[in-house]
Amino acid sequence: MGEKEVLLTIAGLKKLEEELEYLKTVKRKEVADRIKQAIDFGDISENSEYDDAKNEQAFIEGRILTLEKQLRNARIIDESERSTEVVSLGSTVVLKDLELGDTLEYEIVGSMEADPSDKKISNESPVGKAVLGQKIGSVVEVEVPAGVLQYEILDIRV
Repeated sequence: MGEKEVLLTIAGLKKLEEELEYLKTVKRKEVADRIKQAIDFGDISENSEYDDAKNEQAFIEGRILTLEKQLRNARIIDESERSTEVVSLGSTVVLKDLELGDTLEYEIVGSMEADPSDKKISNESPVGKAVLGQKIGSVVEVEVPAGVLQYEILDIRV
């Protein structure tokens, strides 16, 4: 099976590239310096600073590998494919909760960029799946553990 495609907006791609560059240039050097200092203290067999630094180094190297893989498999969401007619990746959608009457606004993004606290939900999330391909005025149903939520699509923006 091939590696999973990672869908990103241009801003999401830039954010991953910046994190990768920071880890490779700044954090790698910081942790190498910590390891060197810990070794300079002498016996590393009972040196918690050395153990912490080695653990951080392993985490950083793992994160670098993950980011490199994601960037290798990245596909940029083509902004020209987006429209205000139907919800697509990269769309901002305004929803009305038909039970509570609340209005919600989300940007539909790939799973890598999803951040509900920043109003970015994944195209693979229950709400994301339900609204993709829908038009303004459509009512979608979203199954959640508590039951079924109904949302009306009030607006689609790019």
